[in-house]
Amino acid sequence: MAFLMRTDPAISRLLMLRSGAIAIQLLAVIAVYFLFEYAIPLFELLLVISLEAVFQILSVFAYRNVSKAKEIGMLMQLTADVLFLSVLLSLSGGATNAFVSLLLLPIMIAAVSVSAKGLAYIAVLAISAYSLLLYKMPQHSMHHMDMTSHFVGMWVNFVISASVIALVIGTMNRALHSRERTIASVREKQLRNEQLVTLDGAAAQITHQLASPIANLQLLFEELHEEQPTNPLVNEMHKPLMQCATQLDSFRELSAQLRTQCNISAIALPDLAQQIQDSMLLQYPEQQLIWQNNTPVVNVKADAMLLPAILNLLQNSATANRQNKQTQLSLNWQISDAEANLLIRDYGVGFSSEQLTQLGGQIMASNSGMGLAVLLSNVTLERLNGSLTLYNHPEGGAVAKVQLAVLKDEK
Repeated sequence: MAFLMRTDPAISRLLMLRSGAIAIQLLAVIAVYFLFEYAIPLFELLLVISLEAVFQILSVFAYRNVSKAKEIGMLMQLTADVLFLSVLLSLSGGATNAFVSLLLLPIMIAAVSVSAKGLAYIAVLAISAYSLLLYKMPQHSMHHMDMTSHFVGMWVNFVISASVIALVIGTMNRALHSRERTIASVREKQLRNEQLVTLDGAAAQITHQLASPIANLQLLFEELHEEQPTNPLVNEMHKPLMQCATQLDSFRELSAQLRTQCNISAIALPDLAQQIQDSMLLQYPEQQLIWQNNTPVVNVKADAMLLPAILNLLQNSATANRQNKQTQLSLNWQISDAEANLLIRDYGVGFSSEQLTQLGGQIMASNSGMGLAVLLSNVTLERLNGSLTLYNHPEGGAVAKVQLAVLKDEK
């Protein structure tokens, strides 16, 4: 069974348990028939065990390399266990068999392996199997005493035990899984915050190191401009130098705001839309922003990082457009009582399946740096009780859905 280590853990455990159960069933049948000389239908029992063994071999072959099995597969395996065990019990005494309580085992396995609906199905199936065995049981008498009421009491005890197992173990298992998901989410956020702290220190250091070279270049430009005021190459240097200086000043101002103003404020969507329009016109004048509808007049939660977070997404969209030789970006507002959504659509090639899985949750290796920008935007929006959703548009291109929390007016 070493090759089952590559299989889904739940299915792997079930298959190993069934292998042991088949061996025990075979030994028990042979011992009861030959050693204790009980009158049991040997051929029929061996036939059922053989069919169970064949089913086990087929199951092992089918799941040998399945890393994540679907729930329907687990339910089929448990259904087969209940049916095989019911047939074996039916051939060896039915409800009078001392091992009839083994029908509780599939319920226990289901309680820790499948959803609540699947657990309910297996529990009902096991209870139905026991009920059928009890219904087919003839009237028994032992020492001139009617034992029917005793077997009915055993059935009632089985139903109660099955219900308790399904409720208690199932509830505990769901609570445990919920706790594990919470711990995993907290751990992921902690790792992401550690990455952001590292990036913040690196960004501040790089900014400090770039300030002096840019200042030196500015001085050189001024000297060249005095000596050659009509040289077109010298004049072309002015715009990129001013952009570098402006970006550094903006970064210093933003850092100061983050250090001194940590409170979340409010911003009107028309003002935010105008800031977006102005920033994109300055940085990407060749890209045309097409607003599909009017901007709602509502206030949303904001801080100093909200506009840079949205601009990061717009810059990625503009980059995707450039790579696909497109010049339009489509923006659309969707408003409700609690949230305002800004849909940013580009006309590039869209996201790959790997990017859709990883973008926003971790830093990705990317030639364009897209993973880092989306990560920073996602963190900012989450801090403002918003979210970021990325998906491909059915007509081509990609869509970044920015969800913002609406602030209701206090009267």
